[in-house]
Amino acid sequence: MALSLDPEIAQALAPMAGAMADATPPAVGDIAARRAMWEPIIGAAGTAQPIPDDVKTSEHHTTADDGARITMRWYTKDGAAPGPAVLFFHGGGYIFGHIDLFDGPVSRYVSASGVPMLSVEYRRAPEHPFPAPIEDAYSALRWLHAHAAELGVDRDRIGVMGDSAGGGMAAGLTILARERGGPKIARQILIMPMLDDRTTTPDSHIAPYLLWSYDDSLTAWPALLGEAAGGPGVPATAAPARLEDATGLPPAYIEVGQLDVFRDEDAAYATKLSRAGVPVEFHLHPGAPHEFDSIAFTSDVARRAITDRIRVLKSI
Repeated sequence: MALSLDPEIAQALAPMAGAMADATPPAVGDIAARRAMWEPIIGAAGTAQPIPDDVKTSEHHTTADDGARITMRWYTKDGAAPGPAVLFFHGGGYIFGHIDLFDGPVSRYVSASGVPMLSVEYRRAPEHPFPAPIEDAYSALRWLHAHAAELGVDRDRIGVMGDSAGGGMAAGLTILARERGGPKIARQILIMPMLDDRTTTPDSHIAPYLLWSYDDSLTAWPALLGEAAGGPGVPATAAPARLEDATGLPPAYIEVGQLDVFRDEDAAYATKLSRAGVPVEFHLHPGAPHEFDSIAFTSDVARRAITDRIRVLKSI
């Protein structure tokens, strides 16, 4: 039996699939075309579900070591008790996306879990290549630790979370924080994370179902890493799959669809963490492509995935 889309996901994807079939995919290296194509889709997906009215936001700023001003958005639920908090990093292949486009998903996580989140407007490649994005993430982590008391946050219960490139950012930040001796990260929640700049060989079994393609990766990683992409000298803080020693990293929740370019690297990362004694919960969702949860949010698999994420958020 061949791999195929989950029937509910296939139904939700049908309108988009028709439109994409008539469009010419952007060429490798064409970042502007990818931004123009994907940002409206992300925005529409984010607002396709109701945005909770019990979540409030406030804007904050911090300064990266190179002097850049980093915008952060703090999401809290009315009446939430002091406790954990999560740094959130949005997806977009390191080359597109803004925190505004992810207001919906972040608000829904906060409303359902009661756990406040700090969404970080990290700088994007290629205008700001590595290490700028991960340094922005680290600056946000330090800011949240420094302001934990006034925000009602337990410093020992701060987690990191992200989807796609944001999941890679979250994973890389745990490695960077370990290298620098803190601040402490209690949990990493990696949703279909983008972890390995060496994933370039197409898998014919999943190729017909890809929403994020191998050409997209061949565009995004060089944007972030330049000529170093795919070579021997890429650090694990840029591409966490490069990590050799996972000892001492925080417990991880990792999930990915079986029809996702990132499937193999995510499964391998879960194994690598496990072999280092890191507690790991790993989910491989059959019939699910990249970002299935935002496209087919009424599907059974998406409901199960969101329920699992909320459970883990509450457990930090």
